[in-house]
Amino acid sequence: MLQQPVQTTDEDPGTDIVQRIERLNDIGIALSAERNVNRLLEIILLGAKELTNADAGTMYSVTDRQTLKFEILRTDSLGIAMGGTTGVPINFPELPLYKNGEPNLQMIAAFSALKHTTVNIPDAYEAEGFDFSGTRAFDQRTQYRSKSFLTVPLKNHENEIIGVLQLINAKDTRTQEIVSFSREFQKLAESLASQAAIALTNQKLIADLKALFESFIQAIATAIDDKSPYTGGHCHRVPVLAEMLGRAANDCEDGPIQNLRFSDEEMYELKIASWLHDCGKVVTPAEVVDKGTKLETIFDRVHLVDTRFEVLKRDVELAFLKEKIAAMEKGVPADQIRLMEEEMRQELTSLDADREFIRETNIGGEFMSQQRQDRIRAIGKRRWVDTAGRERAFLSDNEVYNLNIPKGTITPEEREIINYHVSATIRMLDAIPFPRHLKRVPEIAGGHHEQMNGKGYPKGLTGDQMSVQARMVAIADVFEALTARDRPYKKGKTLSASLQILGFMMKDGHIDPDLFKLFIDKKIYLDYAQEYLAPEQIDEVVLEKIPGYKP
Repeated sequence: MLQQPVQTTDEDPGTDIVQRIERLNDIGIALSAERNVNRLLEIILLGAKELTNADAGTMYSVTDRQTLKFEILRTDSLGIAMGGTTGVPINFPELPLYKNGEPNLQMIAAFSALKHTTVNIPDAYEAEGFDFSGTRAFDQRTQYRSKSFLTVPLKNHENEIIGVLQLINAKDTRTQEIVSFSREFQKLAESLASQAAIALTNQKLIADLKALFESFIQAIATAIDDKSPYTGGHCHRVPVLAEMLGRAANDCEDGPIQNLRFSDEEMYELKIASWLHDCGKVVTPAEVVDKGTKLETIFDRVHLVDTRFEVLKRDVELAFLKEKIAAMEKGVPADQIRLMEEEMRQELTSLDADREFIRETNIGGEFMSQQRQDRIRAIGKRRWVDTAGRERAFLSDNEVYNLNIPKGTITPEEREIINYHVSATIRMLDAIPFPRHLKRVPEIAGGHHEQMNGKGYPKGLTGDQMSVQARMVAIADVFEALTARDRPYKKGKTLSASLQILGFMMKDGHIDPDLFKLFIDKKIYLDYAQEYLAPEQIDEVVLEKIPGYKP
């Protein structure tokens, strides 16, 4: 048989076994509490070495490539410590579980994994059925003597092998002589392997669920970005800025936020909330989100207005021709007819000017004067005859209302529809049973349009009623919107212009002054710009010119 008989030894009295069982329990408790996979693997290997008094050991993981990957390697007598938390990479090739489609039963670790069995070998140099040529070569290079081997497979809850624990050279506790692994030591190692498999499986399940959760969140964010060509990427870029602020706060050693520190769980909470901050936009109509001009609905109605202008011009020309024919029949002098032609041209020129004014106004801007609004109303009062022969006002009340939007392209009613996305976000997230470490995600995500002065929405919270993370997402949201190059009504602003606006917002009580200072002190704006802004947007920033900023 490939599995060799085990030699029993008398070096461990009963009291020592009891102590080792107690130590096994302690290690089991440590395994259940550890969340870092590398440290978890180390606890398993070092614990197994301690329980069996082994000089060396290796932890392998089973890969999707049907191989065994070296995770941790220790040899005390040679001072070798690789993998895990050591930072020393293990560059050994992975061990194949199959060769040319056949099970690789010559390598002891692969045999243990494939056969789901523990292999206990008193002396590798005398064992039959296994290929120990690599072991012999290692011994020759290092003057080591690999003798006793204990190889234990790690099974998960579905009876699948997820790893292999291999211990080498058990030492007599009194003489330190290399001996075989006793049956008691084998049972301890198998018990530890069983507990370790549970711990590793739990970690993998948690990691898989976390990956699934994050993928689902990012899919939602991608869907929202894809919904509008004008806000594409916003949901992806805001988390970048928010996390940069969070890391900068953790590294800050002076100023008003020097004592602010976020745990790993709180940073993760900030990340998730940032990704979900606009999830409520799934209920926002696309024609409102995508409204790039004042007359746009599901299409730009300015083209309808263009058609009406053409009808008006046609009617003016037809009316002139009728009058000209009648005048010529009556023998009206040529000078008077030329005067009629000039009046017609002036009216056509006036119509062209009004049409160009409508087109220009439809684009929107930062400010529309009262005089320009009055001109829109005057144009709207013109009369025209539609295809059904009905005389109608040239512009409908709704068209006049939209064209007279004083700033941007959105009416107050449409602004309310857009603003509702925050309430929708809060309602959606409140309905999700987040685990304890993510309980504040709805508050953080739902607070990105609140203001320090209490004039934000939807709840009108003041700064002291908002979490620091919510205030971070608020700054990230504003800065991304200012610098975004894909908005329908504006170009992406330069760094200096964006920081100037951000400074005025800080002075007006919109954003957190301490986080604003951190944003500039740590040059977060520049790190972000170098990755996400166009070269022409990255201009020189003169810190002294930023409103409200004091170095």
